[in-house]
Amino acid sequence: MASTGTREFKNYIGGEWVDAASGETFETVSPADGETLGVFPKSGTEDVDRAVAAAKEAYADWRLVPAPKRGEILFRFAQLVTEHKAELTDLMTHEMGKVKAEAGGDVQEAIDMTYYMAGEGRRLWGQTTPSELHDKFNMSVRMPIGVVGVITPWNFPIAIPSWKIAPALVCGDTIVFKPATDTPLLGQRFVELLAEAGVPAGVVNVVHGGGRDVGDRLVRHPDVPVITLTGSRETGVEVMRNAADCLKHVHLELGGKNAIIVLDDADLELAVEGIVWSAFGTSGQRCTAASRVIVQDGVYEELASRLASAAESLRLGAGWEDGTDVGPVINKRALEKIHSYTEIGVTEGAKLLTGGEIASGDGLGNGFYYRPTLFGDVEPQMRIAQEEIFGPTTALIRVKGFDEAIRVSNGIRYGLSSSIFTRDVNKAFRAMRDLVAGITYVNAGTIGAEVHLPFGGTKDTGNGHREAGQAALDVFSEWKSIYVDYSGKLQKAQIDTT
Repeated sequence: MASTGTREFKNYIGGEWVDAASGETFETVSPADGETLGVFPKSGTEDVDRAVAAAKEAYADWRLVPAPKRGEILFRFAQLVTEHKAELTDLMTHEMGKVKAEAGGDVQEAIDMTYYMAGEGRRLWGQTTPSELHDKFNMSVRMPIGVVGVITPWNFPIAIPSWKIAPALVCGDTIVFKPATDTPLLGQRFVELLAEAGVPAGVVNVVHGGGRDVGDRLVRHPDVPVITLTGSRETGVEVMRNAADCLKHVHLELGGKNAIIVLDDADLELAVEGIVWSAFGTSGQRCTAASRVIVQDGVYEELASRLASAAESLRLGAGWEDGTDVGPVINKRALEKIHSYTEIGVTEGAKLLTGGEIASGDGLGNGFYYRPTLFGDVEPQMRIAQEEIFGPTTALIRVKGFDEAIRVSNGIRYGLSSSIFTRDVNKAFRAMRDLVAGITYVNAGTIGAEVHLPFGGTKDTGNGHREAGQAALDVFSEWKSIYVDYSGKLQKAQIDTT
């Protein structure tokens, strides 16, 4: 069983734990204090090919396992994750850096998603319709597709794999899973628990390594008809391009530049609480993070003052320590990117209200910590209001009224999450209608999705697919329409109906 402390780990291919063909390795390091947690195989093309072959072979039998039985295996997996929730939560605070409460929420999402998808094993319903002809029956059914290449990020290292792997398994597909190189240990535990739950050999395989060596081969492999990726817009565009030659099913969950609108009539105490949680939770490293706050004139100054005070009161530290509000960002590269956007904001003429610096005192010097950062006087077209920063930074934008707030909120390339704080039910419903986003919250922050509703966005946030809910099944299955003619004669559909 994986745990903290330096150990060597392997790929899981065809039910066996194996080294990379090259023998090369890489380390996973805690962003909180620099501790080395494990050594993992640095895989390449040969390892991916072996895993795909194992998944393809296993698919022949797995697709024939009755869907309710596939669901029962997922149910056992959900129970195991529940039993190991404390261990996984602690591991996440070390390997990814989340504070305990957020890490526990990440694990709980996986539990919820897996229980939900386990139940789909007894549904997976299609449609039945009347036929236009006598003595003929019409129906549609979901069919599995084959091997699914699963490429996940580091920011939700237990939840996001469950969003992809659970629906794929219940649909009857098999998996080659590439966890992020920043969180391979959590990906390893995920697969260990799936195997313990009874997933047959070859049905789920894990191959550790980088995007160029492992991810790109998965995307291009002719025997992998489905790719599901959560990552950056740039990576998503490259994946679509490289998958095009094989006409693969590609599901992309990409970036966000989400806004919270605060109108003059809003409950400011509630709004501040929602903004702080959405902007600085997970150190801002969420695709649904609130990196813009669009504020009506009448409450702008008061809201800015309250937010600055709230941000300054947040305690930075290791996620496993009691009392920590904001943990580290994932690595040095992320830290440098976040700080570069502070410099961009200042250069653009925005007013730095608080934060804007790398934190190194109070024992933080061995990790990657950034102080919660708040900009005021931000114009909608500034880079800090248009580009995804993926850190604990948010920008206040002043507007005169509701219509301008909607225009500013929509004036970005992304369309994932959105929020409005107002007591006016009419404006709330107009916002629900007019905000161009896959998710809209009323009197809540930009995060907090539930597994039984579709998750995903519009515009450059993805390519139209959704995770979670019934919509997830459409990514991992194909529709087959079936016509049963029991008339005993040849009926020629539309020809015989005229």
